[in-house]
Amino acid sequence: MKKALFVAAAVIAAPALLSPAIAQDGNSRPQPVVQPLTIPLPSDKPYPGTMILKVDATDFARGIFHVRQTIPVARSGKLTLLYPEWLPGKHAPRGAIAEMAGFRPSAGGKPLVWTRQPTDVYAFDIDVPAGTKSIDIAFDFLSPTRTSEGRVVVTPSMMNLQWEQVSLYPAGYFTRNIPVQLDVTLPDGWTGASALDGLKTSGNRYSFAPTSYEVLVDSPMFAGKYFRKWDLGNKVTLNVVADEPKYLEASPDHIARHAALVSEAVALFGVRHFDRYEFLLALTDELGGIGLEHHRSSENSRNPDYFTKWNDNDSERGLLPHELTHSWNGKYRRPDKMWTPDFRTPMQDNLLWVYEGQTSFWDLVLAGRSGMQSKEMILAEWATNAGNYSVQPGRLWRSVEDTTLDPIIAARKPKPFASWSRSEDYYNEGSLVWLEADMLIRQATNNARGLDDFARAFFGGREGDWGQDTYDFDDVVAALNAVHPYDWANFLRDRLQAPGRPAPIGGIERAGYRLVWRDAPNAYDRDRMAQAKNVDLTHSLGMSVDKDGVATGILWDGPAFKADIINGTKIIAVEGVSYSRERIESAIRAATDARTPVRLLVERGGRYRQVEIDYHGGLRWPHLEKTASGPDWFDRLLTPRRAL
Repeated sequence: MKKALFVAAAVIAAPALLSPAIAQDGNSRPQPVVQPLTIPLPSDKPYPGTMILKVDATDFARGIFHVRQTIPVARSGKLTLLYPEWLPGKHAPRGAIAEMAGFRPSAGGKPLVWTRQPTDVYAFDIDVPAGTKSIDIAFDFLSPTRTSEGRVVVTPSMMNLQWEQVSLYPAGYFTRNIPVQLDVTLPDGWTGASALDGLKTSGNRYSFAPTSYEVLVDSPMFAGKYFRKWDLGNKVTLNVVADEPKYLEASPDHIARHAALVSEAVALFGVRHFDRYEFLLALTDELGGIGLEHHRSSENSRNPDYFTKWNDNDSERGLLPHELTHSWNGKYRRPDKMWTPDFRTPMQDNLLWVYEGQTSFWDLVLAGRSGMQSKEMILAEWATNAGNYSVQPGRLWRSVEDTTLDPIIAARKPKPFASWSRSEDYYNEGSLVWLEADMLIRQATNNARGLDDFARAFFGGREGDWGQDTYDFDDVVAALNAVHPYDWANFLRDRLQAPGRPAPIGGIERAGYRLVWRDAPNAYDRDRMAQAKNVDLTHSLGMSVDKDGVATGILWDGPAFKADIINGTKIIAVEGVSYSRERIESAIRAATDARTPVRLLVERGGRYRQVEIDYHGGLRWPHLEKTASGPDWFDRLLTPRRAL
């Protein structure tokens, strides 16, 4: 691990108050007040004592967590407590400070004076009296009860407990050096699952052995009224909560495919960077959606019918392969500037095209090798992504690497014209770039080597090591060259750090396929539209339309854009008849005569207008089509490692 040097923060005194200068124009001109730096920077030293964290999670009807925390102190004077802000896996400052209420510090039953720092609202300064050995903190976490307030983490049948939302930690220490012991009380009859060690239960009370604050935050809990678990082998458990018990009916084949996923991942990387691993999976329409990686667990949510309508959910089954891969790529091997000693230090996301992009490559490969997804679905997803990047105008001005900063810039909120501003494309475009790297190596070595060899060398290491090993750009290049000598530095810079590059289809072409357009959706688009209950017309009219006829995803400078249709515009009628998907698709087909426009009646803000869209290219969705008569390189990539 590459360690950064941290020193104690200096205190800069504010200047004496001065009378404001008077400018020649007669206006007052103040000077800035220099704010003192009063938060100690994190130091790699032991914390004097063990924090006790008690969470009462029984109020599921109102979604309120009652928190009691005891924090040992070494001396009197000012103590700064921090609420976690920069959260691993979220790649941005997403701490839920707004949901914290009723903050009350005390010592020996007496209230203590506290002040929130105005320049860092996540920091609380507390006056600790002489002779105090520990202080007590009480507050409530008011979890969102509707999506307009944030992600819902509590429902009548399940909850997602993320410990960073219900705790604070003392400034001045690496979080890995702060011991904490957790005690959580669940609703009666509920079962919880977490990767935390030393569990002891007494009724609905779950107590765990002391661990570090870093590990605590990295070990969330799913709990629910309806719960089942399965042993997947390789020290991995699948823990599932559901809205209703009927959704927990998984067949032996379903579980066998999840077990094969684990076996394929271990075969790929060669070692396990965990002593045990807990899949936490919620099958729900009510809990907020999530896919979040941790070192020895992951938080996942899918539709309730994940098991019960298995054959209809092929496109949904890439999430668990993605989050499992992160135990190696993202948690164990981590970009050096994304590893931070506490949850206040900002992360630098520039290498997310490795962390997330290569994980997005492996989630498809592992899904194919294990039978979690079909080859048809995997190629369809690559086709959809390649098709979107072939028409995305934002690639002209913004590189893939610049999109790694989007979690910070945009906080994952919807955008007016995402095709022009771009979004977090380091995931899907990163996957296509790594596909090209694999095919380049595979063809140059006649399938003797591939990105598998990079994964084993770069993300492998020692069995059971669940620490962190950091890397930089040069480390990635060196590891690729060790697999197959090539100008990898320029390969990566050209495709990831430069804007205005061609569509990322090199890997598809090297695999003996080409991107083509057909008048019916590919398997991925078909399933995706069925799940969302919309129709994606990006490659025809340049927009998507939801089940109510509302336009979204407007393609910059596309046909809908040129007709002044923007997000939120509602299509009332097609060719004078009320909107339906069938009618708008029929109108697009009729317009292929090169004369007939697509005629729509649209409404926005209570104003109606007739629109004629001058488009004659027919319905278009992207597909991959095999071109070469030789071997199918996708088959070679997706062959199970256990079969070799």
